[in-house]
Amino acid sequence: MNKKGLLVYLSVILITALVSGAQAQTFRIFDKPIIFDEEREKLSIEYLKNRHGIEKETATIVPTMVVVHWTAVYSLESTFDVFNPVQLGGRPELTAASNLNVSAHFLVDRDGTIFRLLPDTTFARHTIGLNYTAIGIENIGGPDAPLTKAQVKANAALIRYLNRKYKLTYVIGHHEYYAFQGTPIWKETDPNYLTQKQDPGPKFMKKLRKKLADLNFKSNP
Repeated sequence: MNKKGLLVYLSVILITALVSGAQAQTFRIFDKPIIFDEEREKLSIEYLKNRHGIEKETATIVPTMVVVHWTAVYSLESTFDVFNPVQLGGRPELTAASNLNVSAHFLVDRDGTIFRLLPDTTFARHTIGLNYTAIGIENIGGPDAPLTKAQVKANAALIRYLNRKYKLTYVIGHHEYYAFQGTPIWKETDPNYLTQKQDPGPKFMKKLRKKLADLNFKSNP
């Protein structure tokens, strides 16, 4: 191959690589940890015992499902500031059950950027009756800011990543958690402890399930 032919060949290789790189979206998770100190672990262990009837020495879970949420708080930093404190304040309907603050494992910004707030197998309070086995994914948005196409793609990629690690059975929206009441999966010691949820909504879950259809996740027991 002469010099001119070599240059043409290398140019084709470079263009092909650039096009392929542009088409392939890199899956990345950025760590943005919330406080998980001795107090939060203690409150989490107490929650597992008092609310789920599970006694453990560490605040850990065995994931079998993902619960998808929206934040109803419209910026990443504001949401982080809600989840970061150890103790919950200003929500009497929840503090009656525990002073442990609500949180989630992952937070997805409106452009699809994924942040990890807690390790996958660390306990987080995000879904009544299911915290002991559910990984929580929060999405920045709500009724006044519908979730985006980028968030659908990011949630799908994140759930595929988690499924490779844990072989998940269920993927549900927060508004669908009531279906588990009265089943062996539901573990909440107070049958009257419920909150009404609409997040992330049927439209978002329909789009998400379409992207995950090949994995045959269940949405109810």
